[in-house]
Amino acid sequence: MNLLIKSATISDPGSPFYQQAADVLIEKGHITRIAKDINADAESFDAKGKHLAPGFFDLNCNIGELGLETKEDLQTGTQTAAAGGFTGVALMPNTQPPVHSKAEIEYLLNRAKNNLVDVYPLGTISYKREGKDLAEMYDMYQSGAKAFTDGDRPVQDAGLMERALLYSKGFNALILSYPEDTAIAGKAKVHEGEVSTLLGMKGIPSLAEELMIARDLYLAEYTESKIHFSTISTERSVDLIREAKKRGLQVTCDVAVHHLLLTDEALLGFDSLYKVKPPLRTKNDVKALIIGLKDGTIDAIVSQHTPHEVEFKNVEFEVAEYGMISLQTAFSIAVLAGLPLDMIVQKMAINPRKILGLDVPVIAEGGKANLVIFDANAEWTFDKLNNKSKSYNSPFIGQKLKGSILLTYNNNKLFKL
Repeated sequence: MNLLIKSATISDPGSPFYQQAADVLIEKGHITRIAKDINADAESFDAKGKHLAPGFFDLNCNIGELGLETKEDLQTGTQTAAAGGFTGVALMPNTQPPVHSKAEIEYLLNRAKNNLVDVYPLGTISYKREGKDLAEMYDMYQSGAKAFTDGDRPVQDAGLMERALLYSKGFNALILSYPEDTAIAGKAKVHEGEVSTLLGMKGIPSLAEELMIARDLYLAEYTESKIHFSTISTERSVDLIREAKKRGLQVTCDVAVHHLLLTDEALLGFDSLYKVKPPLRTKNDVKALIIGLKDGTIDAIVSQHTPHEVEFKNVEFEVAEYGMISLQTAFSIAVLAGLPLDMIVQKMAINPRKILGLDVPVIAEGGKANLVIFDANAEWTFDKLNNKSKSYNSPFIGQKLKGSILLTYNNNKLFKL
Protein backbone atom coordinates (compact mmCIF):
# COMPACT_ATOMS: atom_id res chain seq x y z
CA MET A 1 0.00 0.00 0.00
CA ASN A 2 1.07 3.61 -0.59
CA LEU A 3 1.26 6.00 2.35
CA LEU A 4 2.04 9.70 2.64
CA ILE A 5 3.16 10.83 6.09
CA LYS A 6 2.78 14.59 6.45
CA SER A 7 4.99 16.91 8.54
CA ALA A 8 6.60 14.29 10.79
CA THR A 9 9.60 15.13 12.96
CA ILE A 10 12.19 12.54 11.95
CA SER A 11 13.79 11.02 15.07
CA ASP A 12 16.30 8.72 13.45
CA PRO A 13 19.97 9.57 14.12
CA GLY A 14 20.96 7.63 11.00
CA SER A 15 18.73 9.68 8.71
CA PRO A 16 19.96 12.64 6.63
CA PHE A 17 16.73 14.35 7.73
CA TYR A 18 17.37 13.84 11.46
CA GLN A 19 15.35 16.24 13.65
CA GLN A 20 13.76 17.85 10.59
CA ALA A 21 10.03 18.08 9.91
CA ALA A 22 9.27 16.55 6.52
CA ASP A 23 6.78 14.61 4.43
CA VAL A 24 7.62 10.96 3.74
CA LEU A 25 6.17 9.08 0.78
CA ILE A 26 6.04 5.29 0.97
CA GLU A 27 5.28 3.26 -2.16
CA LYS A 28 5.14 -0.54 -2.28
CA GLY A 29 6.91 -0.83 1.06
CA HIS A 30 9.80 1.53 0.31
CA ILE A 31 10.49 5.18 1.07
CA THR A 32 10.56 6.86 -2.34
CA ARG A 33 10.71 10.50 -1.37
CA ILE A 34 11.33 12.75 1.63
CA ALA A 35 10.73 16.51 1.24
CA LYS A 36 9.16 19.53 2.91
CA ASP A 37 5.91 19.23 0.96
CA ILE A 38 4.80 16.24 -1.10
CA ASN A 39 1.55 15.77 -3.00
CA ALA A 40 0.80 12.21 -4.06
CA ASP A 41 -2.05 9.80 -4.68
CA ALA A 42 -1.69 7.86 -1.44
CA GLU A 43 -3.36 7.41 1.90
CA SER A 44 -2.37 10.43 3.99
CA PHE A 45 -1.45 10.50 7.68
CA ASP A 46 -1.07 13.85 9.47
CA ALA A 47 1.99 13.57 11.72
CA LYS A 48 2.48 17.24 12.51
CA GLY A 49 4.10 17.54 15.93
CA LYS A 50 4.61 13.76 16.05
CA HIS A 51 7.83 11.77 15.80
CA LEU A 52 8.83 9.30 13.09
CA ALA A 53 11.48 6.71 13.97
CA PRO A 54 12.65 3.23 12.94
CA GLY A 55 10.28 0.56 14.23
CA PHE A 56 11.11 -0.75 17.69
CA PHE A 57 12.72 -4.18 18.17
CA ASP A 58 12.24 -6.32 21.29
CA LEU A 59 15.08 -8.61 22.40
CA ASN A 60 13.01 -10.39 25.06
CA CYS A 61 9.50 -11.42 24.06
CA ASN A 62 7.62 -14.44 25.39
CA ILE A 63 4.82 -15.81 23.18
CA GLY A 64 3.18 -19.11 24.09
CA GLU A 65 3.40 -20.73 20.69
CA LEU A 66 4.55 -23.58 20.68
CA GLY A 67 2.32 -25.41 23.17
CA LEU A 68 1.18 -22.49 25.34
CA GLU A 69 -1.09 -20.73 22.85
CA THR A 70 -3.73 -20.04 25.51
CA LYS A 71 -1.32 -17.45 26.93
CA GLU A 72 -0.44 -15.88 23.57
CA ASP A 73 -0.11 -17.07 19.99
CA LEU A 74 1.85 -15.58 17.12
CA GLN A 75 -1.17 -13.75 15.75
CA THR A 76 -2.12 -11.98 18.98
CA GLY A 77 1.51 -11.53 19.99
CA THR A 78 2.45 -9.76 16.78
CA GLN A 79 -0.72 -7.64 16.92
CA THR A 80 0.28 -6.56 20.41
CA ALA A 81 3.81 -5.83 19.23
CA ALA A 82 2.55 -3.68 16.33
CA ALA A 83 0.26 -1.77 18.72
CA GLY A 84 3.34 -1.05 20.84
CA GLY A 85 5.39 0.24 17.91
CA PHE A 86 7.47 -2.92 17.48
CA THR A 87 8.28 -4.12 13.98
CA GLY A 88 10.55 -6.93 15.16
CA VAL A 89 10.68 -9.31 18.12
CA ALA A 90 13.12 -11.95 19.33
CA LEU A 91 11.13 -14.85 20.79
CA MET A 92 12.33 -16.50 23.96
CA PRO A 93 12.36 -20.32 23.77
CA ASN A 94 10.23 -20.74 26.94
CA THR A 95 7.64 -22.95 25.26
CA GLN A 96 6.38 -26.54 25.44
CA PRO A 97 8.35 -28.07 23.81
CA PRO A 98 11.20 -25.58 24.11
CA VAL A 99 12.76 -24.22 20.92
CA HIS A 100 15.72 -26.60 21.10
CA SER A 101 16.01 -27.96 17.54
CA LYS A 102 15.72 -26.74 13.97
CA ALA A 103 12.18 -28.16 13.74
CA GLU A 104 10.85 -25.56 16.19
CA ILE A 105 12.85 -22.73 14.59
CA GLU A 106 11.56 -23.57 11.12
CA TYR A 107 7.97 -23.98 12.36
CA LEU A 108 7.95 -20.55 14.00
CA LEU A 109 9.58 -18.85 11.02
CA ASN A 110 7.05 -20.45 8.68
CA ARG A 111 4.13 -19.45 10.92
CA ALA A 112 5.38 -15.87 11.10
CA LYS A 113 5.65 -15.30 7.34
CA ASN A 114 3.93 -12.30 5.73
CA ASN A 115 3.56 -10.47 9.01
CA LEU A 116 3.97 -6.78 9.77
CA VAL A 117 6.24 -7.79 12.65
CA ASP A 118 9.49 -9.59 11.84
CA VAL A 119 9.85 -12.63 14.12
CA TYR A 120 13.23 -14.05 15.19
CA PRO A 121 13.02 -17.24 17.26
CA LEU A 122 15.91 -17.73 19.68
CA GLY A 123 17.13 -21.25 20.27
CA THR A 124 17.96 -22.82 23.60
CA ILE A 125 21.49 -23.23 24.87
CA SER A 126 20.74 -26.58 26.46
CA TYR A 127 18.59 -29.49 25.37
CA LYS A 128 15.07 -29.07 26.81
CA ARG A 129 16.43 -26.09 28.79
CA GLU A 130 17.61 -28.65 31.36
CA GLY A 131 21.09 -27.15 31.71
CA LYS A 132 22.85 -30.48 31.12
CA ASP A 133 23.73 -30.94 27.44
CA LEU A 134 24.13 -28.48 24.59
CA ALA A 135 21.18 -28.19 22.23
CA GLU A 136 21.51 -28.48 18.44
CA MET A 137 22.80 -24.93 18.22
CA TYR A 138 24.47 -25.04 14.82
CA ASP A 139 21.47 -26.74 13.19
CA MET A 140 19.22 -24.05 14.68
CA TYR A 141 21.59 -21.33 13.52
CA GLN A 142 21.49 -22.66 9.95
CA SER A 143 17.70 -22.68 10.11
CA GLY A 144 17.55 -19.03 11.19
CA ALA A 145 18.25 -18.73 14.93
CA LYS A 146 20.26 -15.56 15.55
CA ALA A 147 21.13 -16.19 19.19
CA PHE A 148 20.80 -18.72 22.00
CA THR A 149 19.42 -18.56 25.51
CA ASP A 150 17.69 -20.78 28.03
CA GLY A 151 15.21 -17.94 28.51
CA ASP A 152 14.24 -17.39 32.12
CA ARG A 153 16.38 -20.33 33.27
CA PRO A 154 20.00 -19.51 34.11
CA VAL A 155 22.74 -21.86 32.92
CA GLN A 156 23.91 -22.94 36.35
CA ASP A 157 26.68 -25.26 35.07
CA ALA A 158 29.77 -23.12 34.38
CA GLY A 159 31.29 -25.85 32.19
CA LEU A 160 28.19 -25.93 30.00
CA MET A 161 28.25 -22.15 29.61
CA GLU A 162 31.95 -22.27 28.70
CA ARG A 163 31.27 -24.88 26.02
CA ALA A 164 28.32 -22.86 24.68
CA LEU A 165 30.46 -19.73 24.38
CA LEU A 166 33.25 -21.61 22.60
CA TYR A 167 30.91 -23.51 20.30
CA SER A 168 28.83 -20.48 19.27
CA LYS A 169 32.00 -18.48 18.64
CA GLY A 170 32.79 -20.87 15.78
CA PHE A 171 29.82 -19.62 13.75
CA ASN A 172 29.60 -16.10 15.23
CA ALA A 173 26.35 -16.63 17.13
CA LEU A 174 25.43 -14.78 20.30
CA ILE A 175 24.84 -16.27 23.75
CA LEU A 176 22.28 -14.55 25.98
CA SER A 177 22.77 -15.12 29.70
CA TYR A 178 19.95 -14.78 32.20
CA PRO A 179 22.02 -13.96 35.29
CA GLU A 180 20.82 -15.67 38.45
CA ASP A 181 22.66 -18.03 40.76
CA THR A 182 19.84 -20.36 41.76
CA ALA A 183 21.75 -21.63 44.79
CA ILE A 184 21.72 -18.08 46.18
CA ALA A 185 18.24 -17.10 44.94
CA GLY A 186 16.65 -20.27 46.25
CA LYS A 187 12.85 -20.27 46.22
CA ALA A 188 12.46 -16.64 47.20
CA LYS A 189 9.99 -14.51 45.24
CA VAL A 190 10.92 -10.87 45.89
CA HIS A 191 13.99 -8.64 46.26
CA GLU A 192 15.83 -9.04 49.56
CA GLY A 193 15.59 -5.74 51.43
CA GLU A 194 13.41 -3.58 53.64
CA VAL A 195 10.23 -4.40 51.72
CA SER A 196 10.76 -8.17 51.89
CA THR A 197 11.28 -7.79 55.66
CA LEU A 198 8.05 -5.81 55.98
CA LEU A 199 6.21 -8.42 53.93
CA GLY A 200 7.69 -11.25 55.98
CA MET A 201 8.96 -12.94 52.84
CA LYS A 202 12.33 -14.46 52.07
CA GLY A 203 14.12 -12.32 49.48
CA ILE A 204 16.37 -12.83 46.46
CA PRO A 205 19.58 -10.92 47.18
CA SER A 206 21.19 -8.79 44.48
CA LEU A 207 24.19 -11.07 44.94
CA ALA A 208 22.38 -13.87 43.07
CA GLU A 209 22.42 -11.80 39.89
CA GLU A 210 25.83 -10.26 40.39
CA LEU A 211 27.64 -13.56 41.05
CA MET A 212 26.36 -14.97 37.76
CA ILE A 213 27.35 -11.84 35.84
CA ALA A 214 30.86 -12.00 37.35
CA ARG A 215 31.15 -15.70 36.45
CA ASP A 216 29.98 -15.26 32.87
CA LEU A 217 32.22 -12.24 32.35
CA TYR A 218 35.20 -14.38 33.39
CA LEU A 219 34.04 -17.14 31.01
CA ALA A 220 33.58 -14.68 28.12
CA GLU A 221 37.03 -13.25 28.77
CA TYR A 222 38.61 -16.72 28.99
CA THR A 223 36.96 -17.93 25.78
CA GLU A 224 37.36 -14.57 24.01
CA SER A 225 33.67 -14.74 23.17
CA LYS A 226 30.86 -12.21 23.02
CA ILE A 227 28.04 -12.40 25.56
CA HIS A 228 24.79 -10.57 26.23
CA PHE A 229 23.12 -10.29 29.64
CA SER A 230 19.32 -10.27 29.67
CA THR A 231 17.31 -8.08 32.07
CA ILE A 232 19.95 -6.88 34.52
CA SER A 233 18.41 -5.18 37.52
CA THR A 234 20.94 -4.14 40.19
CA GLU A 235 23.37 -1.29 40.75
CA ARG A 236 26.37 -3.61 41.12
CA SER A 237 25.42 -5.45 37.91
CA VAL A 238 25.71 -2.16 36.04
CA ASP A 239 29.11 -1.53 37.66
CA LEU A 240 30.41 -4.99 36.72
CA ILE A 241 29.41 -4.62 33.07
CA ARG A 242 30.71 -1.06 32.89
CA GLU A 243 34.10 -2.25 34.16
CA ALA A 244 34.10 -5.17 31.71
CA LYS A 245 33.42 -2.86 28.78
CA LYS A 246 36.30 -0.63 29.85
CA ARG A 247 38.54 -3.71 29.78
CA GLY A 248 37.48 -4.38 26.20
CA LEU A 249 35.26 -7.44 26.71
CA GLN A 250 32.66 -8.18 24.06
CA VAL A 251 29.70 -7.66 26.37
CA THR A 252 26.26 -6.13 25.89
CA CYS A 253 23.21 -6.09 28.14
CA ASP A 254 19.59 -5.01 28.37
CA VAL A 255 17.10 -3.95 31.03
CA ALA A 256 13.37 -4.70 31.26
CA VAL A 257 11.43 -1.46 30.89
CA HIS A 258 9.43 -1.95 34.11
CA HIS A 259 12.68 -2.00 36.10
CA LEU A 260 13.19 1.63 35.05
CA LEU A 261 9.95 2.79 36.67
CA LEU A 262 8.81 0.41 39.41
CA THR A 263 10.46 -0.51 42.71
CA ASP A 264 9.81 -3.25 45.23
CA GLU A 265 7.55 -0.83 47.12
CA ALA A 266 4.88 -1.75 44.54
CA LEU A 267 4.69 -5.16 46.27
CA LEU A 268 3.44 -3.79 49.59
CA GLY A 269 -0.12 -4.69 48.59
CA PHE A 270 0.87 -8.28 47.66
CA ASP A 271 -0.38 -7.64 44.10
CA SER A 272 0.88 -10.54 41.98
CA LEU A 273 0.72 -8.39 38.83
CA TYR A 274 3.97 -6.83 40.08
CA LYS A 275 5.63 -10.22 40.52
CA VAL A 276 8.40 -10.37 37.93
CA LYS A 277 11.83 -11.95 37.61
CA PRO A 278 14.33 -10.56 38.21
CA PRO A 279 12.27 -9.00 41.01
CA LEU A 280 11.56 -5.30 41.28
CA ARG A 281 14.50 -3.74 43.11
CA THR A 282 15.14 -0.51 45.06
CA LYS A 283 15.14 3.18 44.15
CA ASN A 284 18.96 3.13 44.13
CA ASP A 285 18.93 0.28 41.63
CA VAL A 286 16.46 2.12 39.37
CA LYS A 287 18.67 5.22 39.50
CA ALA A 288 21.76 3.16 38.62
CA LEU A 289 19.98 1.49 35.70
CA ILE A 290 19.00 4.84 34.21
CA ILE A 291 22.57 6.13 34.64
CA GLY A 292 23.76 2.93 32.92
CA LEU A 293 21.48 3.67 29.98
CA LYS A 294 22.74 7.23 29.71
CA ASP A 295 26.45 6.36 29.80
CA GLY A 296 26.11 3.47 27.36
CA THR A 297 26.70 0.62 29.80
CA ILE A 298 23.19 -0.73 29.16
CA ASP A 299 22.70 -1.19 25.43
CA ALA A 300 19.00 -1.94 25.07
CA ILE A 301 15.57 -1.76 26.69
CA VAL A 302 13.30 -4.82 26.42
CA SER A 303 9.64 -5.42 27.14
CA GLN A 304 10.06 -8.88 28.72
CA HIS A 305 6.45 -9.45 27.58
CA THR A 306 5.25 -12.49 29.56
CA PRO A 307 1.55 -13.33 29.17
CA HIS A 308 -0.33 -15.59 31.59
CA GLU A 309 -3.89 -16.77 31.90
CA VAL A 310 -5.83 -15.30 34.83
CA GLU A 311 -5.61 -18.50 36.87
CA PHE A 312 -1.81 -18.17 37.00
CA LYS A 313 -1.91 -14.60 38.34
CA ASN A 314 -5.13 -14.17 40.30
CA VAL A 315 -3.85 -16.39 43.12
CA GLU A 316 -1.79 -15.99 46.28
CA PHE A 317 1.42 -14.05 45.64
CA GLU A 318 3.61 -16.96 46.69
CA VAL A 319 2.28 -19.31 44.00
CA ALA A 320 1.59 -16.78 41.20
CA GLU A 321 3.69 -16.97 38.03
CA TYR A 322 6.31 -14.34 37.23
CA GLY A 323 5.86 -11.72 34.53
CA MET A 324 3.61 -9.10 32.96
CA ILE A 325 2.44 -8.24 29.46
CA SER A 326 4.28 -5.15 28.28
CA LEU A 327 4.75 -5.00 24.50
CA GLN A 328 1.89 -2.53 24.14
CA THR A 329 2.97 -0.33 27.05
CA ALA A 330 6.78 -0.47 26.79
CA PHE A 331 7.12 2.89 25.04
CA SER A 332 4.78 4.60 27.50
CA ILE A 333 6.63 3.16 30.50
CA ALA A 334 9.94 4.41 29.07
CA VAL A 335 8.40 7.88 28.68
CA LEU A 336 7.02 7.77 32.23
CA ALA A 337 10.48 6.78 33.47
CA GLY A 338 11.71 10.13 32.13
CA LEU A 339 13.92 8.82 29.32
CA PRO A 340 14.70 11.24 26.46
CA LEU A 341 13.14 10.32 23.11
CA ASP A 342 16.51 9.99 21.38
CA MET A 343 17.58 7.46 24.02
CA ILE A 344 14.35 5.49 23.64
CA VAL A 345 14.87 5.24 19.87
CA GLN A 346 18.51 4.22 20.33
CA LYS A 347 17.81 1.61 23.01
CA MET A 348 14.52 0.22 21.63
CA ALA A 349 15.00 0.41 17.84
CA ILE A 350 18.65 0.68 16.84
CA ASN A 351 20.83 -1.09 19.41
CA PRO A 352 18.70 -4.27 19.74
CA ARG A 353 19.13 -4.94 16.03
CA LYS A 354 22.86 -4.24 16.21
CA ILE A 355 23.19 -6.72 19.07
CA LEU A 356 21.60 -9.46 16.94
CA GLY A 357 23.56 -8.43 13.85
CA LEU A 358 20.46 -7.35 11.92
CA ASP A 359 20.14 -4.53 9.41
CA VAL A 360 19.02 -1.31 11.08
CA PRO A 361 16.22 0.47 9.19
CA VAL A 362 16.93 4.08 8.24
CA ILE A 363 14.44 6.82 7.39
CA ALA A 364 15.99 7.68 4.02
CA GLU A 365 14.99 7.70 0.36
CA GLY A 366 15.33 4.30 -1.26
CA GLY A 367 15.23 2.40 2.01
CA LYS A 368 12.68 -0.14 3.13
CA ALA A 369 9.88 1.45 5.15
CA ASN A 370 10.18 0.05 8.68
CA LEU A 371 8.94 2.72 11.05
CA VAL A 372 6.81 3.92 13.93
CA ILE A 373 5.04 7.23 14.56
CA PHE A 374 4.52 8.23 18.17
CA ASP A 375 3.30 11.18 20.24
CA ALA A 376 5.37 11.41 23.41
CA ASN A 377 2.93 13.84 25.05
CA ALA A 378 -0.38 12.14 24.30
CA GLU A 379 -2.18 10.56 27.24
CA TRP A 380 -4.17 7.35 26.89
CA THR A 381 -5.72 4.75 29.15
CA PHE A 382 -4.66 1.14 28.79
CA ASP A 383 -7.70 -1.07 29.35
CA LYS A 384 -9.12 -4.48 28.51
CA LEU A 385 -10.84 -3.10 25.41
CA ASN A 386 -7.74 -1.72 23.69
CA ASN A 387 -5.41 -4.46 24.96
CA LYS A 388 -4.39 -6.57 21.95
CA SER A 389 -2.91 -9.44 23.95
CA LYS A 390 -4.76 -12.64 24.85
CA SER A 391 -3.72 -12.08 28.45
CA TYR A 392 -4.42 -9.26 30.91
CA ASN A 393 -1.63 -9.61 33.47
CA SER A 394 -0.50 -5.99 33.57
CA PRO A 395 -0.56 -3.66 36.57
CA PHE A 396 -1.06 -0.79 34.09
CA ILE A 397 -4.52 -1.90 32.95
CA GLY A 398 -6.92 0.87 33.95
CA GLN A 399 -4.14 3.43 34.32
CA LYS A 400 -3.62 6.62 32.35
CA LEU A 401 -0.29 6.47 30.52
CA LYS A 402 1.76 9.05 28.66
CA GLY A 403 3.22 8.42 25.22
CA SER A 404 1.08 6.93 22.46
CA ILE A 405 1.91 4.82 19.41
CA LEU A 406 -0.07 6.18 16.46
CA LEU A 407 1.15 4.14 13.50
CA THR A 408 3.42 1.17 12.80
CA TYR A 409 4.54 0.21 9.28
CA ASN A 410 6.70 -2.65 7.98
CA ASN A 411 6.69 -5.22 5.18
CA ASN A 412 4.19 -3.07 3.24
CA LYS A 413 1.68 -3.52 6.07
CA LEU A 414 0.13 -0.87 8.28
CA PHE A 415 -1.15 -0.69 11.85
CA LYS A 416 -2.67 2.52 13.18
CA LEU A 417 -5.00 3.64 15.92
